Amino acid sequence: MNDNINGYENEYSFIFALNGKKFRELNPLFQKLLEDIYVVVPEDAIIKAWRNHYPQKSDIFIRFDGVMKGISIKKGMCNSVHVEPISEFIHFLIENSVSRENVLAYLRYHYADGSTNGRGDVRLSAEEYKKEHQKEIDDLNEELNNPVLLQKAFERFVLRGNNSNYPIDAIIYGTVEDFIWLTRKDIKEMLNIKEKKYSSAVHFGPLTCQPMNRCLNRNPIYEKNRFCVQLKWHNLHDDIIEMMNYKSMKKIKTPKIMLQDI
Repeated sequence: MNDNINGYENEYSFIFALNGKKFRELNPLFQKLLEDIYVVVPEDAIIKAWRNHYPQKSDIFIRFDGVMKGISIKKGMCNSVHVEPISEFIHFLIENSVSRENVLAYLRYHYADGSTNGRGDVRLSAEEYKKEHQKEIDDLNEELNNPVLLQKAFERFVLRGNNSNYPIDAIIYGTVEDFIWLTRKDIKEMLNIKEKKYSSAVHFGPLTCQPMNRCLNRNPIYEKNRFCVQLKWHNLHDDIIEMMNYKSMKKIKTPKIMLQDI
């Protein structure tokens, strides 16, 4: 995997690999991708691919046989998947009936300065805060990771965002030479598998929830980032591999219908 190119260059690499091509002209990896996200894959239909210039979840769009799909492309480690003002995040929790007790618990975790508004005197790192408040964090996670809220969280933070009418159809991880992916259906199925997976941090399934910057050194340049919530998918690569293996095992275990059984 080429880690020397930046995110924008990587997105354009995928566009150049797809745009103007026919399905039969693609390498097997790209063919498998299109087979996963499209119901029909005509051999001679021309593929159109372009970059999304709006700050939405879809980094690129693909139009194939008249059907458009949105794709999010990631590479590298500790992928950030969503950032929003803390006021919007708290509103999301409240409108989804998260208890007042746990809304306040999140605010205390987020600022880690003894306050719920970021005006406390002594700021702690996440690890320092966990030492004294892990039980409170665990109780918060129990409520955040109920199946209904977990699906809504992924719809907001990964699939659709809060400024798009259309969800992404797949997440690609890697570069054009070597990539793996999850479809939207895969992601929703994965949440059922990882619903109860433990994490000492505040999280929604595999997404870690944190301030964009704790700004422990009070650098004025980054102070405003304390008031933004960031969702990170730290183990995106491993989770995609795990889901791909899970799908393969499901296929092996699914009995094939024999002609004599029809």
